[in-house]
Formats: sequence, structure tokens, C-alpha cells
Amino acid sequence: MLTQLNRRLERILPLITPCSVLIGVLASGHLSIYTYLSPWIFAFMTFSGSIGSSLREFLRVFRQPAPLLAAWLILHGVMPLLAWALGHAAYGDEPLTITGLLLAAAIPTGITSFVWVTIHRGSTVLTLSIILLDTLLAPFVVPYTLELLVGARVHMDIFGMMRGLVLMIVLPSLLGMLLNQWTRGRIKDVWGPRLGPFSKLGMGLVVAINGAVVAPYLRHIDTHLIGLAAFVLALSALGYVLGWLAARLMRGSREVTVALTFNAGMRNISAGAVLAVAYFPPPVAIPVVLAMLFQQSLASLFGAALGRLAQAAAAEPSAARAHEETA
Repeated sequence: MLTQLNRRLERILPLITPCSVLIGVLASGHLSIYTYLSPWIFAFMTFSGSIGSSLREFLRVFRQPAPLLAAWLILHGVMPLLAWALGHAAYGDEPLTITGLLLAAAIPTGITSFVWVTIHRGSTVLTLSIILLDTLLAPFVVPYTLELLVGARVHMDIFGMMRGLVLMIVLPSLLGMLLNQWTRGRIKDVWGPRLGPFSKLGMGLVVAINGAVVAPYLRHIDTHLIGLAAFVLALSALGYVLGWLAARLMRGSREVTVALTFNAGMRNISAGAVLAVAYFPPPVAIPVVLAMLFQQSLASLFGAALGRLAQAAAAEPSAARAHEETA
């Protein structure tokens, strides 16, 4: 039953996040009091996603580190700088909005990228390595990226953020990997299908709780909010495009292209929302919450585009052979 539920939730994954944001906004009076639960729910999600990983898989990718380095450069070099520069150009007099845009771009790659890479038959080993490395470095990279680019204008609890990231991501990931190693992978086969649906439902719950906290800023739709939503949508889509371009420049295989596209485009938005709500004024969370609305839908769109490109690439040799036979 849980396996069937997990498959059904995978099919409606693009709808879970926007629907959860809507529920959070509409039921803010009931959900906002449960903000303290978000880090614990997210820690469970991280653990559930990491039980299929092992230290051996993590180390294997380092033999050919170019795709891993390219993903990390996009995630924590190119995208944060673009978010900061474009944010200043569009919202130069709104430091909290710029901070929110930067936070949405600087947080680690999304754990749900593994689901999309698996669905589109990409390199799961590369994806796991990117997620694990990015997750382990996040407590250091995210706070200091924000401190470097906007710290002079916005007060941040850097050590509090580091503690939050360690609790939500690092410790659950290490526990999951160690259990996978100890059980020789059996935990993934036994508990993976059982924990999967609860993890996806947990993602929706975290998004709803954080949406309830910022509900006052999303209820009044005006031209500023619409413009910011369009800005966040374009910035989020840019990450996917950069990941695809990086794979093409390296002449990576189809599996590597799929992995880089999703890992460069997706972010751990739920963790970003938890950090934004816990350590920043509410306006900082607005760009992060807006990113929640688009991330899964963009993943579905780019997944379909990758599928069409793969079909076109497979059709070219067949067409060439047919032309030669005709000639």
C-alpha cells in the first residue's frame, strides 16, 4: 500500500508544493503555530532521502570530478552572483528582497532532484554525490555567502543558521549513509518504499507551515508581488539552463546531462524557507516561498524538454541510416 501511495505521490509531485503553499496561506491561523516542527520534519526528509546512499558511491565520483565541480560552481558561484547582481539591478532599494533572492540561490541543491533524475534515467550516482557534498558543505557555504554579499546590510544569526543546517541536513545524511553501509544496502530496499510517501507528505507539510508564516505578504497580490514572482521564475529557470549548458560544453553523456540539469536548477527550498523564517525578517522569505511555487513545475517542464531532446538525438542516426540505404 505504501509503495503504491509513493508512486501516486511521485506522479503528482509538481502539484504538491504549490498546493501546499496555497493551503498554508489560507490556513495560516492554524498552521503558523507549528513553525517549530519544520526543522524536525525536514531532518526526517533528509534521512529518508539518504538511506539509499553509501560512502562508496560518494567517493566513486571523485575519480572523474569535472561534472561535480561544474555543478558546485553553478550552485554556489554563478547563481548566487547572478541573484545578487540582478537583484541589485531590479530591487536596489530593498535589501531584504535581495537577501531573499540570494538565499534562494545560495542554498544547497534539492534532495528531490534525485527523484527527477531517477524518473528521467540520469546518473543517480553523480546526483547522490552532488547532494551529499553540497549538503555537507552547506553549513559553511550558505552563511558565509550571505555574510559576504549582504551581511553588511542585514543582520544574520550565522551560527544559528549553521546549527540549523547541521540538524536538518548534515546529521540525518550521515546517519542514513552509515545505516546503508551497516546494512549493506538492505535498509534502502526495506525502508525506502515505506518512508518515501511520508517524506513527500512531509515536504508538503513543511511548505504549508512556512507558507502560513509569510501568508500576510502573499495575500495582497499587487504589481510588486507579480513582478517579483516573474523575476524569481526567470532566475529559477536560469539554473536549469546553466546546468544543461555545462553538460553540453563538457560533452557529457545523456545521464550526466540529466543529472547536471536538475541538480543545477533545483534547490533545497524547504530548507531555505525554514532558514528564512527562523533567522530573517519575514520579507526575506517571500522570494524563497515564490521559488517553491515554481520549482517542481519547472522540473517537470525541463524533464519533458530533456526527453524530447533525447528522442531527437536517437532519431538522427536512424534517419541517417535510412538516407544512406535510400541513396
